[in-house]
Amino acid sequence: MHRDGDRLVVVVDDDGTGTGAGAGAEGGGMRGMRERAGLLGGTVEVQPGPDGGTRVRADLPWEGSA
Repeated sequence: MHRDGDRLVVVVDDDGTGTGAGAGAEGGGMRGMRERAGLLGGTVEVQPGPDGGTRVRADLPWEGSA
């Protein structure tokens, strides 16, 4: 997590081992995060991670992100 000007950037990587059946599949949770970020004027992206897992990156406005 870091501040980039007037943005808060949060990056979460996993190693791809998952927690069981369906791990790694994009579900309603990702959609919910995208919707909430969008309401704040931000974004959430999901892509392959550097270690074979998944990377989730949230870019949010800094103001009000205490």
